[in-house]
Amino acid sequence: MKDLVSIITPSYNSAEFIEETIHSVFSQTYTNWEWLITDDLSRDNTVEILQKYPDLRIKLKVLKQNGGAGNARNKSLERAQGRYIAFLDSDDLWYPEYLETMINYMQENNAELVYCNYSRCDEYTMQPVLKDFEADTIVTFSNLLKTCRLAPVSTMYDTQRVGKFFFPVKSKREDHVMWLNLLKEIPKGYPIQRTLAKYRMRENSVSRKKKNIIKDQYLVYKDFMGYSTVKSLYYTANWAVNGFLKYSKIFN
Repeated sequence: MKDLVSIITPSYNSAEFIEETIHSVFSQTYTNWEWLITDDLSRDNTVEILQKYPDLRIKLKVLKQNGGAGNARNKSLERAQGRYIAFLDSDDLWYPEYLETMINYMQENNAELVYCNYSRCDEYTMQPVLKDFEADTIVTFSNLLKTCRLAPVSTMYDTQRVGKFFFPVKSKREDHVMWLNLLKEIPKGYPIQRTLAKYRMRENSVSRKKKNIIKDQYLVYKDFMGYSTVKSLYYTANWAVNGFLKYSKIFN
């Protein structure tokens, strides 16, 4: 029997895009999944849209208080029963072969964590606006300190090998902290050099606001890694330079 994969999704005011996300999950060639969606008290009709789909594999939880994406992901993780953990935000998309390709690679290569290429797309057209982010490097704790190559939409890990890893709700860079904590426990994550996902680059998303992002990243090292001020500044500078390069890869 194929191993169960748990898809972890936070939703918040996602009515405009979530049906596209739903269709991308239903289109997966790998069908042994459960989809744990935690709605963070949406004010639009996100929940009503989700309730239109009576598939028993969809397990929707609506929070009574807004707590942010990290908290919503944690609520889904608490309920997850699958061997594999995959993350899909409520406005992003997977290609149909995403789950099958990722799981096959992990099983064939005895991998604990894998990540793949993903397209970086316009908010409305979902056409690429930057070159695809390339999964071209084996990820380790050391190189993840300098740049976060792992994105929720394109990364999967094996709980049977590493257990579950939760998101720190007090950090605005919770993804990076979670991946760092995971990479402390395993030697490496492996790249799959295929574009299997689409990331929607939304102008109003927290990750696209630059005003306080440097400070938030500094706190990743200072508060969550426990590094000295000098060491934290060193890694923040590395992260900033690599981040500039990451988002400057426009088409030739």
